[in-house]
Amino acid sequence: MRMQPPALARSVFEPSPEERSDETLLDRLRADPTTRVLTVRGDRARVRGDRLVWEAPEFVADEEGTAEWAFLGRAADGSARLIAAQAIPADGGDDSWASLRMSGGDLVDEDAGAFVTAVALGRWFADFRFCPRCGAPARLRSAGWSRVCTGCGREQFPRTDPAVIVAVSDAGNERLLLGQNAAWAVDNRFSTFAGFVEAGESLETAIRREVAEEAGVVVDDLVYRGSQAWPYPRSLMLGFHAVATDASRARPDGDEIVAVRWFDRAEIRSSLAGAGPVMLPGSASIARRLIVDWCGDDA
Repeated sequence: MRMQPPALARSVFEPSPEERSDETLLDRLRADPTTRVLTVRGDRARVRGDRLVWEAPEFVADEEGTAEWAFLGRAADGSARLIAAQAIPADGGDDSWASLRMSGGDLVDEDAGAFVTAVALGRWFADFRFCPRCGAPARLRSAGWSRVCTGCGREQFPRTDPAVIVAVSDAGNERLLLGQNAAWAVDNRFSTFAGFVEAGESLETAIRREVAEEAGVVVDDLVYRGSQAWPYPRSLMLGFHAVATDASRARPDGDEIVAVRWFDRAEIRSSLAGAGPVMLPGSASIARRLIVDWCGDDA
């Protein structure tokens, strides 16, 4: 059975990449009264209910001209959508500023897709201002989708780092193995296992290595279930189900993962409903979608 798309993989935006080569695009769209702009600060934007707060370009606060702008694409009505990434903290006294991690799963499809793309681009803007070859400043071009070095002319593009995330069941598919990161112990939070794909690895090799390292079990019967971007800082999370060949060997690595535990479906459903026995990942995470997927349609 097909898994429902993860929360941040529901974009219905038209990215309109053919428009990016027009070097006048951003200036023209910023002068267009139908254009709407999303201001992002780190991983935060203004949210109202299940919608992002989009503004006309003239109302975007950028007094010092330090925001970096990019073309996101076209909305369903054909109007342009831009982002203005600002290198200043979100206003701590304004609770309309919400993070992608906390609010992305609650947004309508169009805004969920726009938010994850905006945060991914904004973080790339902040982290890759200089050429990795010669160190000279690199200016934005292609409507925010590339940088060109002002020294050697090298062009670079937004980075995406592949990472695997896997829901591990026992041989009878009656229990799900989850782990507790050292940083989550205070919240009694458990989740699926994940890690970056290392140089030269296949996805399958990365999954087997990560699960063996973190949870002590050998896995087989790997099945791809879906993916979504996760710009923390720039990951593409590739989700799988897998089966532990010997459930009795499960143990935490004691460093990154401080506890592992097998859960039956009743325990998972209760936890998804917020009734315990543990906390599970939030709605924006593909980890939650993998857990719900394992649990079944009635979870």
